[in-house]
Amino acid sequence: MNYKIHKNTITIYSLVLALVTTGFHLNAAERPNVIIILVDDMGFSDIGAYGSEIKTPHIDSLAEGGVRYSQFYNASRCCPTRATLMTGLHPHLTGIGHMTNSPTNSEKNDKGQAFPNYRGFLNRQCATLGEVLGSAGYSTYLAGKWHLGGHEESRWPLQRGFDKFYGNIAGSTRYFSPDSDKREGRGITWDNEPLTTVESTTDRPYYTTDAFTDHAINFLDEGEKDAPFFLYLAYTAPHWPHQAHEEDIDKYHGKYSMGWDQLRQNRYRRQIELGLFEESIASLRVIQKCRTGQV
Repeated sequence: MNYKIHKNTITIYSLVLALVTTGFHLNAAERPNVIIILVDDMGFSDIGAYGSEIKTPHIDSLAEGGVRYSQFYNASRCCPTRATLMTGLHPHLTGIGHMTNSPTNSEKNDKGQAFPNYRGFLNRQCATLGEVLGSAGYSTYLAGKWHLGGHEESRWPLQRGFDKFYGNIAGSTRYFSPDSDKREGRGITWDNEPLTTVESTTDRPYYTTDAFTDHAINFLDEGEKDAPFFLYLAYTAPHWPHQAHEEDIDKYHGKYSMGWDQLRQNRYRRQIELGLFEESIASLRVIQKCRTGQV
């Protein structure tokens, strides 16, 4: 991650802090609710609003009525990026410069006190959005993936500023049957309680994306009505293991037989039509070189 990410992130975080600071003098109606929806390891062109052939109508409608960015930075890995998102700091300053520790092994990815930037969990020298907004009177909810420290309960969401939590502490879990995963710490946790069984929230088999969504909605429905809320909805999809309902898979049967070279060109053309990028001869030449193996 370069300085530009750090600078931009700090700017955004400063706006949140300004909101919180002034929030002590505002009533709930004057303080906006905040929702962050995060997907995991997805290419930016995988949604319709960015040129995809995949049908994402609800996300597209949000994009149509909002702002679409054409330049974006991350930390090239899941947990350091999440550390920055949650704290506004460069990931090394949070203690997650590389990877989080294992749910079952505190020493894995923890390089010790001599290397505070590589401890594998959020340190106490940083504050999360949950902690900051919670101190300003917000109700704070997290549904989905945490992955910011898992070996000790003191590092879990409820101990880092969130009022309610439903999801996976670790970096991945099974979509359909996380309760059958025999790897300790890889299942679903509700608040501070690991679940031995999970129940579907729909008329289909249990699926994490459905469950995270429905629990997030329940948090809002059951939450304090006089307080503003902060909801962090962090899906594991489409992180491995790549699992989906059969009916969703069937919708795209045969659509990718063209190969990814053609798919890339198709998406690029749609992005130009959507006005995301200007047509560039240089970019087309790069695509052509990729096709012919020259890059």
